[in-house]
Amino acid sequence: MSKPLVANNKPLFQTFILFVLPLIATNILQNLSGTMNTIFVGQMLGVHAVAAIAVFFPILFSMMAFIIGLSSGASVLVGQAWGAKDLEKVRQVVGTTLFMTLILGTVIALLGGTFTPQIVQFLGVSNDVQHLSIPYVRTMLFASPLIFIYIIYTSLLRGVGDSLTPLFALIMTCMIGLVVTPTLIKGYFGLPQLGTTAPAVASILSNIAVLLFLIFYLNYKNHALKPNFALIKDIRFHKILAPKVLKLGIPTGIQMITTSLSGLVIVRLINSFGADATAAYGAINQVMNYIQFPTLSVAIAASIFASQAIGAGKSDQLEQVTKTAVLTSLGITGSLVIIAYLIADHLLQLFLTDPQVIILGKTLLYTVLWAVLFFGMSTIFASIMRASGTVNVPMLINIGTILCIELPCAYLFSHFWGLQGIWIAYALSFVCLSILQYGYYRLVWKKKPIQRLV
Repeated sequence: MSKPLVANNKPLFQTFILFVLPLIATNILQNLSGTMNTIFVGQMLGVHAVAAIAVFFPILFSMMAFIIGLSSGASVLVGQAWGAKDLEKVRQVVGTTLFMTLILGTVIALLGGTFTPQIVQFLGVSNDVQHLSIPYVRTMLFASPLIFIYIIYTSLLRGVGDSLTPLFALIMTCMIGLVVTPTLIKGYFGLPQLGTTAPAVASILSNIAVLLFLIFYLNYKNHALKPNFALIKDIRFHKILAPKVLKLGIPTGIQMITTSLSGLVIVRLINSFGADATAAYGAINQVMNYIQFPTLSVAIAASIFASQAIGAGKSDQLEQVTKTAVLTSLGITGSLVIIAYLIADHLLQLFLTDPQVIILGKTLLYTVLWAVLFFGMSTIFASIMRASGTVNVPMLINIGTILCIELPCAYLFSHFWGLQGIWIAYALSFVCLSILQYGYYRLVWKKKPIQRLV
């Protein structure tokens, strides 16, 4: 069995960078798949089609909230068990998590797919976009089980220190999407012309291919989490581990749901400014994802390193892990923010063709881009605390920031500064969130004793 990340003889910063770079590349490629879909849709179908797809962003977050919570909670337990070199416990955590994922994914697919028109109408999507939005959203919701299993499994692979296999899987996803999406949009080679539904169908095909790849590749490599009989027999409800996964995952899920619901409220507010505003929102989201995903990757890595350190009985390394993560995030995110400011026009032109919408998007992007640095810091502090099982207070800080700062300020500022006021509220909430998370981390959490959870 390979050693935990904190148990090798390399300097921590070197090990951290070697782990986080494939993780960043994976998240960038994952976002690239969605970005390429948006580019194809925007260039081949127009601005209204981009708006139709952009509507799904907060829906996806809302539907996947519990899955993201499960993956974060399970990854902490997997990391601690792996740090303690307890492979049997690792498999039990993975099996429990996959079992709950399959149940939840099926429920969401059935309910979400059935009530898609009502969801789209609730968002206040304009009538000239609804007919484009509903088929795409419904298809994506029906694909939920595949998407969820992929997210969970790759998250758990990272929990045992493997950040390369998810990267290989995403390379395959991007290659399939680059071919299938434009082919199905226009119906090339005699295939049906699917329009805005094409990216969703491409996503389904990509996920099927990736899951098949993981089955064969992990068994071939004799990976610790290879899907063999030893792992499959543990895909069931473990009465001791399941509550622990849920105890760590539910607060994160609640936080994600709150974030998603606030996103739905913000989208509804943005929609009130018209289709151009919605299209600009979709393009800005794409650019912001490239800035945020690297810093989120650093936070994920920090949580995994911290979990393995706790499992290995090396809690004294947590401070060094935190400092390494903070410096890495500032270096990478700061560089990307500067680049985005310099080439904002070119970035937005990838998604938008209307000059007026591009100008609008640039103004809004300039308003919020710098605040991503603060967002990155807040995620790192929360991730380090999560690795020890401290999830409730960071969750409450996040929710409180959304409810008390982001949403009321978005409505208030939109009356003073119009659409730009919404992005001013985003920036303000990022700064406040960072200050509050750091305050709790420094003044309270660091004084608590750290113990293994498994």
